[in-house]
Amino acid sequence: MDFAFDERTEQLRAELTDFLTRHVLPAEPAYAAHVAEGGGWDSPPVLAQLKSEARRRGLWNLFLPDRRFGAGLTNLQYAPLAELTGRSPALAPEALNCSAPDTGNMELLAGFGTPEQQQQWLHPLLAGDIRSAFCMTEPEVASSDATNIATRIERDGEHYVINGRKWFSSGAMSPRCAVFIVMGKTDPDADRYRQQSMVLVPRDTPGVHVRRAVTVFGFTDRAHGGHAEIVFRDVRVPVVNVLGGEGEGFAIAQARLGPGRIHHCMRLIGMAERALELMCRRVSARVAFGKSLAAQGVIGEWIAEARVRIEQARLLVLKTAWLMDTVGNRGAHTEIQAIKIGTPAMAEWVIDKAIQAHGGAGVSQDFPLAMLWTQARTLRLADGPDEVHRMSLARKELKRYQG
Repeated sequence: MDFAFDERTEQLRAELTDFLTRHVLPAEPAYAAHVAEGGGWDSPPVLAQLKSEARRRGLWNLFLPDRRFGAGLTNLQYAPLAELTGRSPALAPEALNCSAPDTGNMELLAGFGTPEQQQQWLHPLLAGDIRSAFCMTEPEVASSDATNIATRIERDGEHYVINGRKWFSSGAMSPRCAVFIVMGKTDPDADRYRQQSMVLVPRDTPGVHVRRAVTVFGFTDRAHGGHAEIVFRDVRVPVVNVLGGEGEGFAIAQARLGPGRIHHCMRLIGMAERALELMCRRVSARVAFGKSLAAQGVIGEWIAEARVRIEQARLLVLKTAWLMDTVGNRGAHTEIQAIKIGTPAMAEWVIDKAIQAHGGAGVSQDFPLAMLWTQARTLRLADGPDEVHRMSLARKELKRYQG
C-alpha cells in the first residue's frame, strides 16, 4: 500500500499551493470588502483576475476525469487539490472553475447530455463564461427522499410544461446563471424510481420567477452562486431539453450526488486544516491568566484531537476516491455515505474549537471561521441529511447478518 501521490498530483499540488499563497489568500480582504459594500451577486473584480491566473497555470476544470472536457484527473488525484481549495472556499473553487453546483451540472451534461446540449451549455460552463443552477429541493415536501418531488413536468406535443416551486436551488442568484437543471415528475403513475425526469431550462424562459435568496445561518452564500427560491409557472421548454431521457431523473440525481458528496468532503478537510492553523497561531500569540493560551491543557487537547480527526477523515476520503476510481461509484457507495456522515461532523467540531479559542473574534467578520462553520454545518443537511445516510448504512451492515 503506497500512500504517496503520483508525480502529476505533486506537481499540481505545488502549483496550486503557490497560487493560493500568492494570489487567492491575499485576495480574501478584497472579496470581503466587496460583500460588505453591498456588491450584490456580481462576482468581485478580483475573481476575474484569479481565474485568468489559474488558467495560465493550468489549474482549470481539475474535477472532470473525462479528458474530452477536463484535466483527466482521477478522483484520487483530485482529492488533495480539492482539499487545498477548501482553505479558501469563497474564492479558490470558483477561481479554478471547480465550484458547486457547476461541477455537478457539468458532470451531468458530460455524462448524459446530447451533443447539442453539450454545445449549448457544457462548453460555456467549461469556459467559465456562464454559471448554472440545480433545482431539486422543494419547500413543500421532505426532499431528503427525492421520490417526494412534486414539481410537474407534463408533455404537451413537442414541449414540456413545468409547474412547481423549488428552493435552495444553488447557483440561481448569480447574474451569470444561464441554465437550470430542473427535476420533476413526468409520470406519477410509473414505478417509484421512474417517475422523475430532469429538464434543462434556460433562465430567461417565460414563467421562471426567481423569488429570493435563501440565507444560510444569516449568510448569503455567494461562493455557490446563492441558494434561490424559484417558482416555475407554465414554463414551456422543448422536449429535446430532457436530460438523459424521461424517467431517468432519479438515477441521474444519484449519479450526480456521488461525486458531489466526495468533492464537498475533500474541501471540508481543507476547511478544517485552515481552522486548525488559525487556532494554533492564535493560541500561540495570546496570553491569559499569566501564561500562553497554548499552555492551557484544554487547548492542547483540542489541538491534538483536531489533528487525529482530520487525519482519520482524510484517509477515509482518499480510500473512497480510490474505490470510485477502481470499482465505480456504486462499488464505493458505502464509503461515500460514511464520509458524508463523518467529514462534515469532523470539520464542524474542529472549526467550533477554533472559534472558541479565538473568543469573540471567532464569530466576527475579522476571521473566516464563522463562514467556515456555517458551511460545515450546512453540509450535514445538503446532499442528504446525516440521518438518511446513517439509516442506509446501518441497513447495509445488518444485511450481512440477517437471512
